[in-house]
Amino acid sequence: MTSLWLADRIATSPASDTAEDLPGFADVVVAGAGITGLMTAVLLARAGREVLVLEARTVGACATGNTTAKISLLQATQLSTISTKQGKQLAAAYLEGNRAGQDWMLSFCASTGVAVQREDAYSFAQSEGGVAAARAEYEACRAVDLPVTWEAQAEVPFPYHGGVRLAEQAQFDPMPFLDALRAELLDSGGQLVEHARVQRVSSGRDGLRISVDGARVHADVKATQLVLATGIPVLDRGGYFARVKPRRSYCMAFEVPGEITRPMMISTDSPTRSLRYAPVTGAERLLVGGAGHTVGRAKHPGVALAELESWTIRHFPGATRTHLWSAQDYAPIDELPYVGPILPDSDTIYVATGFNKWGMTNGAAAALALSGRMLGERPKWDRAFASWSTRELRGLSTAMAANLEVGFNLAKGWIAPTAHIGSHGLGHDAPGVVSGPPWRLQAQCRVDGVEHRVSPVCPHLGGIVNWNDADKAWECPLHGSRFAPDGTLLEGPATRGLTRGG
Repeated sequence: MTSLWLADRIATSPASDTAEDLPGFADVVVAGAGITGLMTAVLLARAGREVLVLEARTVGACATGNTTAKISLLQATQLSTISTKQGKQLAAAYLEGNRAGQDWMLSFCASTGVAVQREDAYSFAQSEGGVAAARAEYEACRAVDLPVTWEAQAEVPFPYHGGVRLAEQAQFDPMPFLDALRAELLDSGGQLVEHARVQRVSSGRDGLRISVDGARVHADVKATQLVLATGIPVLDRGGYFARVKPRRSYCMAFEVPGEITRPMMISTDSPTRSLRYAPVTGAERLLVGGAGHTVGRAKHPGVALAELESWTIRHFPGATRTHLWSAQDYAPIDELPYVGPILPDSDTIYVATGFNKWGMTNGAAAALALSGRMLGERPKWDRAFASWSTRELRGLSTAMAANLEVGFNLAKGWIAPTAHIGSHGLGHDAPGVVSGPPWRLQAQCRVDGVEHRVSPVCPHLGGIVNWNDADKAWECPLHGSRFAPDGTLLEGPATRGLTRGG
């Protein structure tokens, strides 16, 4: 499953520094080469810091390269949800941070020649049941002076029962943006190493010692500070894995023979429908997203994915799918991102997570907040992005419910496979199955005619993985670690793959 943005980049992606160039020391190590990591690195390099970026896979391979890439301040029902739970002042600060991130991105794109399309954004009700949520978002936006309008009608070919409109928002292909960030980083003396995963970090009197492992590098790097821009922190200190809920969602690109909807659209009711167009060489594509689920807990994600495709073809006759991909996002328990020190009063390790599917503006805001804090220029609005705050008390009931679900799925994972004891044989492309008694569990799948057998025990905290039939991947239902059919680690709080051989 390769996104429209990443499809043609295997041969054209600029070469990164090699493992031989890995320095023994850097002022700041940034883990993760998505929008947050690379933008933070550039801002620190501009201030004269020696910066090393370590990327476990390739630039943009996770969230940034698999996003719908909407650079919008109107974000479905974000402001109304935040206002209800955290109040108007924090909602206003959240908006101010997102506006700062949006402004920085658009200015950088203009100065580097990265193409951006300016379009209106809509949060709309696709049924009568969604009107109340859309109205609540309208009121919340107006309360913090976001200049939205209520549109009773819109020229779209699918059900529309009214919605909020915000003019002159933006969308783009995120990969040229990352390329421009990488170019500036390298030109300023920063370094970037791909296929280099941060696995362990220890603190000492001489600073941080960061253990790095990958296809081309096995080494330790010393640093004064570390930024974990990895979607979810790969270090357990601070317990962020228990403070966010991992969500998987899907996107498809279509060739459409007729008119393609111009505004960026997202529904306020379920199932989610997210739409935009994308310019590509020789034509445009319609992007349609949705079919989301908690990672590792959907029995058959492929069913919802098929329904999303049939919905698109029904409302855009003749549409032909050209690309299919998915992305992972993290929903915070208190509705606001966690950006700042990994532990209270720490000034050595920083994190950024909990963007709740709005990583373009939130990711840029996080980079501004992190670099500002590290350089002694902390923005006032970053109180809405605090990694530690008493505001989390308002999310306590959500956290308790989420972690009860984790406990249930932990127990279920160890017991349920006994139902498959005695089953043998896999079809050509059989769904993955976990079977056996608790003391000898095994995960089996067959993909493209190749059979794989691995241990189903997630190396993070011992959850038992489930099979995602849409992504063809193993997923841990506890905290969202994901693995390829052969057990190779893809993403999540885990730092190593599943044991092969079962």
